[in-house]
Amino acid sequence: MASDSKHRPVYVISVAAELVDMHPQTLRLYERKGLIRPGRSTGKTRLYSERDIEHLREIRRLTQELGVNLAGVEEVMRLQHELDDLQGEFEAEITRIEDELRDRALALPSSEGGRTDPRDRPVYVISIAAELVDMHPQTLRLYERKQLISPGRSSGKTRLYSERDIEHLREIRRLTQELGVNLAGVEEIMRLRHELDGARSNLEGNVRRIQDDLSERMTKLRTLPSPEDGADEGQ
Repeated sequence: MASDSKHRPVYVISVAAELVDMHPQTLRLYERKGLIRPGRSTGKTRLYSERDIEHLREIRRLTQELGVNLAGVEEVMRLQHELDDLQGEFEAEITRIEDELRDRALALPSSEGGRTDPRDRPVYVISIAAELVDMHPQTLRLYERKQLISPGRSSGKTRLYSERDIEHLREIRRLTQELGVNLAGVEEIMRLRHELDGARSNLEGNVRRIQDDLSERMTKLRTLPSPEDGADEGQ
């Protein structure tokens, strides 16, 4: 991730502020709130990357175009940073596996195959799900139309909610009731949550596939006849 040019800190605060049409003091405020994470030069000067600029423009869109309050913006940006960090973890894991193969140090762990996370198994009908999250069933249908939640379906087309759906519904209630985030902000936050869940799932699946591939290659290497064995057979 550090090698990605989008994450390379290059802009001093005055230039970054000009690029996003904000006052430098606003950028300092957003940093104190943890909404952005600029780098530092050896002399402790703030340096902003292209990714920081994208984040600042997203903050402006949320506040000015969608009217999302600061609590909602903090949730959105926390998820954005989680996505950035997850990408970095993925790249680090790939590097680790490649290094492990090169060094042939330890056997790779076995794959778990395409096992589905039990939290994603649809089990609750809408009446039970509504009771679990203290909402009216009609509210759950509204959230589904808004694509904030995506319940499964039984063979008879009955809505079935998973444990992850219940977690998402509780998060929606927290955002709206405790933090006062408007529906536009909730939509942004839940979109990022779904993206983060998908990114984590893809990361785990990709790592398992790479481990399977490398494990298979190492097994083949171990079963190849040694040059000495070939020489013995020829005598």
